[in-house]
Amino acid sequence: MSGVEGPRIGVLALQGDVREHLAALSEAGALAEAVRRPAELAAVDAVVIPGGESTTMSHLLNVFDLFDPLRERLAAGMPAYGSCAGMIMLASTILDTRADARHLDALDITVRRNAFGRQVESFETDLEFTGITDRPGDALMRAVFIRAPWVESIAPEVEVLAQVPEGPAQGRIVAVRQGNVLATSFHPEVTGDRRVHQYFVDMVRAPGA
Repeated sequence: MSGVEGPRIGVLALQGDVREHLAALSEAGALAEAVRRPAELAAVDAVVIPGGESTTMSHLLNVFDLFDPLRERLAAGMPAYGSCAGMIMLASTILDTRADARHLDALDITVRRNAFGRQVESFETDLEFTGITDRPGDALMRAVFIRAPWVESIAPEVEVLAQVPEGPAQGRIVAVRQGNVLATSFHPEVTGDRRVHQYFVDMVRAPGA
């Protein structure tokens, strides 16, 4: 770890809600910084992959020579959190994507891009989130979905943390964890609720992370 002030967590700063994730991580006690180069990636303890457009993000990772270093660090056990497009990038199998899109293969899940529909079909709902909203005194979590994916299937070692509670997508998986890797379909960085980021920071601080 990087010292008593908190773990050093990078936010992949190629596209998406970078500033919002940096603010949320800082409020959760991390030393948060933007990552755009391999040397910056090598200096952090963990990484956040924000929302955006997954095929564009895949392309930019190659342009900035970050794809292979990031994939190697993930394979070596570096903690990671992906929101929305970040979940897609971390997945092992992606449905409804371009043939040339690459992914990081850090979560043994199958995700479907834009599963909830177009931008105009973005929505909010309240979720139960295992490990967060089941703590004494904690209420449900407000989740914002913007052209979001959902998880179609998981391997046995993947833990389901949240599912859509009602509506046409009832039961769809929208948050998962596998070891040191966390992913959500929704965007906690835009709500002001820092519990997901605190959960991730605590993951990074845990012995063995």
